[in-house]
Amino acid sequence: MTLDRWLSRIPIDSPSVFMKQVPTILGFAIAAIIAAVPNGVPVSNGPVFVAGIALVAVASILSFVIPWRRVNAEWTVVVPTLSLLAVGLLRMGTGGSVSPFAVLTLLPFVWIASESGRINILIASLTTFIVLLAPLFFGGGARTGGDIVRAFFSPVIYLIVAVVINEIAHRMRVQLKAAHEAGERQDALLAKAVSSQDELVLNEARLKTANRLIQSIWNAVTEQSVIGTNLDGLIDVWNPGAEKMLGLTEKQVVDGKHHVIDFHLTSEIEQRLQDMDARFTTVSSMDNFSALVDTVRAGSADVRDWTYIRPDGKRVAVQVAATPRLDENGHRVGFIFVATDMTEAREFARLKDEFVGLISHELRTPLSSILGYLELMRDDEDAPLSEEQLQYLSVAERNAHRLLRLVGDLLFTAQVESGRFPLDIKDVELGGVVSASVESAGPVAANAGVTLVSDGPAEPLAVRGDPVRLGQAVDNLVSNALKFTPSGGTVTVSLRRDGEQVVIAVTDTGMGIPAVELSQLSQRFFRASTATRNAVPGVGLGLTITKAIVTAHGGRLDIASEEGVGTSISIVLPVETPRPVTEAIPRAEVAL
Repeated sequence: MTLDRWLSRIPIDSPSVFMKQVPTILGFAIAAIIAAVPNGVPVSNGPVFVAGIALVAVASILSFVIPWRRVNAEWTVVVPTLSLLAVGLLRMGTGGSVSPFAVLTLLPFVWIASESGRINILIASLTTFIVLLAPLFFGGGARTGGDIVRAFFSPVIYLIVAVVINEIAHRMRVQLKAAHEAGERQDALLAKAVSSQDELVLNEARLKTANRLIQSIWNAVTEQSVIGTNLDGLIDVWNPGAEKMLGLTEKQVVDGKHHVIDFHLTSEIEQRLQDMDARFTTVSSMDNFSALVDTVRAGSADVRDWTYIRPDGKRVAVQVAATPRLDENGHRVGFIFVATDMTEAREFARLKDEFVGLISHELRTPLSSILGYLELMRDDEDAPLSEEQLQYLSVAERNAHRLLRLVGDLLFTAQVESGRFPLDIKDVELGGVVSASVESAGPVAANAGVTLVSDGPAEPLAVRGDPVRLGQAVDNLVSNALKFTPSGGTVTVSLRRDGEQVVIAVTDTGMGIPAVELSQLSQRFFRASTATRNAVPGVGLGLTITKAIVTAHGGRLDIASEEGVGTSISIVLPVETPRPVTEAIPRAEVAL
């Protein structure tokens, strides 16, 4: 094994056993030189002197050869103990109690006493006691009283010194350990601080990038106006889309003086307050603002049609989504209004409704003529038709009537979308309406193998409404239920009173409707995916018409369904008299 490998065993961060032994080696080397020079310290006992030198050499070799880091730390005191015994032999070989080399005792003694553990106090004291008393018993020559007193008194002093050294060393080790731990904590904190600094720099760069991205997106939103306000409605956010839509720059508006109400049509605000059952003697700006954010304050987003007023007086039809504006703690600090210009969309819808109404009118006349001529052909006694011809004629009549019903539905939906369709209001006994619908649907149910059940109360339930339209609504629900219920299923039509309301419920055990599609059922021409997959005939107008009729009567349509289980659709009507519907019905009440 090379010298480099031996030297590599010496730890750099703390003294090794060999390094602790070096002072003793140097002391013995000096003692040997002094004893060897002429007129130096005389050697009184050569073999003992040599034995002392040999013993300290053995201790030094052991300190270097043994890998003490792998050995229990308590065994390291073997080296200074051997060295201390070697000092005793050196004294005995150079004059005994009068030997000048007694001072070498301090080197291994301090080493032993400073080691961890109280047992080392005893080891240091006993070994020193042996070293100091040995010359009295083995040195020969005359012994004075002073020598005896000194021999026994010195070990006591060494014992006291060993206790003091051990305690001081113990406290130093504790302090060093604490200092080392504090240093480690400081290093960890420093490393954490450096890491935090790096992370802070990285987050700052990310934040700048995100801000640039948000600013780019913000500037790109030019087709929708985004207006932000505080809790009182004063504008403090104004995007490029708002500049384009309302004709004012951000600098002109965000001055702490402009209120979002300033850009709304007053009549719409007042109508909204009336709908909220607000009763104000003097309507203040804050009261007006409640018309915009009452639903948002209650915890829900609000999407509603409004009309914006530009500074030049031009009106802009918009759909506004109002949402709360939250801070980093989730507290509401204001409101956000995102408006989409609906002018073109509404004009397109108007033209579409006009087109549908026009086409429907144009189709109705020839269809009526076709049905009339078909009836003439059936009733012509001069040229009677054969059974086969009558069968063909029945198919033509059935399809013509189907087309006529479809044209009627299209005309009705056009009236709904235009905001005007007539209702002939009178007292309506709903039990008769339900019975008529069930009776009319009986043959269809029987042909489809579906059980049709009617469940009504014994007492009559009457409301104010249009009996024809209400019958049409119930017919639509029963027809849909039969179409979507396979053979062997059941359709139940029930009528009951629920407080101040009357409920007509049509429940089936059919294929059901996916939950994600329930909100779209009342849209015109929408058909559920279960209907298209199972090739159920229809054009998607029945529920649109039904909802319009129910809404016009001041009621609502409740829909519950589970795919593969069935569907339940309820018409909920108020018992009190609905307002007369002989004039234009506001679009918000009947549009679907």
